[in-house]
Amino acid sequence: MGDFKLTTVEEFEAATERLLETGKKVGADAWQYRVANQTPHCKFGEQGICCRICSMGPCRITPKAPRGICGCDAHGIVGRNFLKFTAGGAATHSDHGREICHTLHNAKAEGPYTVKDPEKLTRIAHEWGVETEGKDIYALAHEMSELALMEYGKPFGYQNWLKRAPEHTQELWQKAEVAPRAIDREVATSLHMTHMGCSSLPEALVRQSIRAGLCDGWGGSMCGTEFSDVLFGTPKPIDTEANLGVMNAENVNIVVHGHDPSLSEMICEYADDPEMIAYAKEMGAKGITISGVCCTSNEVAMRRGIPMAGNFLQQENVVLTGACEAIVVDVQCIFPALGPLSKCFHTKFITTSPIAQMPDSDYIRFDSSNAAENAKAIVKTAIENFKNRKPDLVYIPDMKQKATVGYSVEAIVKTLDGVTNSQVDVTGTTKPLIECITSGVIRGAVAMVGCNNPKIRPDHAHIELMKKLIANDIIIVASGCSAQAAAKAGLMDKEARSLCGAGLKRVCELADIPPVLHMGSCVDISRMMILVSELAKDSGLNISQLPVVGCAPEWMSEKAVSIGNYVVGTGIDTFLGVDPYVAGSDQMAQWLTSGVRDWVEAAYTVETDIEKLVDKMIERIEEKRTAIGI
Repeated sequence: MGDFKLTTVEEFEAATERLLETGKKVGADAWQYRVANQTPHCKFGEQGICCRICSMGPCRITPKAPRGICGCDAHGIVGRNFLKFTAGGAATHSDHGREICHTLHNAKAEGPYTVKDPEKLTRIAHEWGVETEGKDIYALAHEMSELALMEYGKPFGYQNWLKRAPEHTQELWQKAEVAPRAIDREVATSLHMTHMGCSSLPEALVRQSIRAGLCDGWGGSMCGTEFSDVLFGTPKPIDTEANLGVMNAENVNIVVHGHDPSLSEMICEYADDPEMIAYAKEMGAKGITISGVCCTSNEVAMRRGIPMAGNFLQQENVVLTGACEAIVVDVQCIFPALGPLSKCFHTKFITTSPIAQMPDSDYIRFDSSNAAENAKAIVKTAIENFKNRKPDLVYIPDMKQKATVGYSVEAIVKTLDGVTNSQVDVTGTTKPLIECITSGVIRGAVAMVGCNNPKIRPDHAHIELMKKLIANDIIIVASGCSAQAAAKAGLMDKEARSLCGAGLKRVCELADIPPVLHMGSCVDISRMMILVSELAKDSGLNISQLPVVGCAPEWMSEKAVSIGNYVVGTGIDTFLGVDPYVAGSDQMAQWLTSGVRDWVEAAYTVETDIEKLVDKMIERIEEKRTAIGI
């Protein structure tokens, strides 16, 4: 334990500077330069007070022009923009879930996609009232996939997954009229409301924003999470490594990037194929190294132990190493810049989805019907590219940390069962965690999520917040790029317990866990909603009473707005480090930071000063503890 040392953000930045020097040799572009070219940003856009939803404009709100041509004021324009952001994010995550449902429909015993967790499939079927007795598991998989796909367009009723929430939460949703109906209906309704000549009342736009967010978290994302577990296995703790040093200069390096595990699982499968490994050696390499970027990386890390090369703003760095034979992408968070950047090196930039087609890429269309054939072709293409590497451009920073990942809800429950010495039979519940919180050993929990963003020193907010929280005995569950920031720094190494307060340190020692628990990709924030629901049921408290908050200190995408809305909509106070483009309307700001509390018992806090942000989170957790008498 004495040898444990975090990797600092300063070390991250020094490694990036060295990689940018390589880039300059070949005339490569990078986001650092593009940020400078785009600064200062448009203030109208940052405040949310520009409108371009019809061709009478564009309109922007100023003291001289307080209304657009149609008469809409700042509050309506900001509200519509916020709802459009939410709809884009909800559509994106939910479409990911839809693809997983289609993949489940194509699963069969002979592969390439099989059911790896039949028990979970059966459990979900029972939840949804589907008879399982005597059914072939693949017949059940096909039936459940069709039922799940109906969640996207069913004409009546609400999302099936909502029944997992505590009754109190369900009642709040119904009373506030935010319970999500069909997933696609909520996205379409949002776009209808934001069309010219429809809603401009902030209250109505915020209400639909919460509803559209909930259709993601308690609909599409939950489909993506739960049926990915069925197909690829429910994660359990597994050791891996993180940061650019996971790439291997002597091996063929294939980097998977994006969000859909259907592709990356198959790439990993064929990279392990003895035939492919032999072919790599024939081409002059010693083997094949798969590593990941962004949420695709989280998916394969938590199921296969595949190392994580980096998060969102490190995607160009893997190419700048000069040692990447192929960066293979599916959907979401992919820089179009990877095309021209790859052409400065020998790297193959391979796009695979009709949803994410980009210039300067090799397009190999991938779907569940041709998965094996095309995955093998992609791995083979990367191997054959090894000989085109330019040795004088190769530099892989000697920087990596150990990480234990894969804490699904099921894994957390199983792991924490052994923490307390309670005489009560608590097997299979969250009661051990509740006992740790009520006794004061752990003060509370923070769900740390979201991207990284050039507006905030990348990764710095995530890492500094986490360090202060765990020092104050607050355990962290993390997903997406936030989880990878923690892993790169070393906060998912079990030895990081040395940085914790005495109570959390003791829990980490007893349970043999790191203080920051990796829960998966950004769609897997749905796992966090399941976890807080179980905590509420087992404790007899409402979700909003739990000493738990959410935080996205460096968020940047539409998906993050949708996530924030469903986390708040579930009853969890959520803290943001980047303003959600609502500063131009005091009414919208009031609704999001206060007004929605009357509907869902939670709201947003926006604080761009990171030190103040973490103090406000700790203060809120302590307020919740006091309110329930612990």
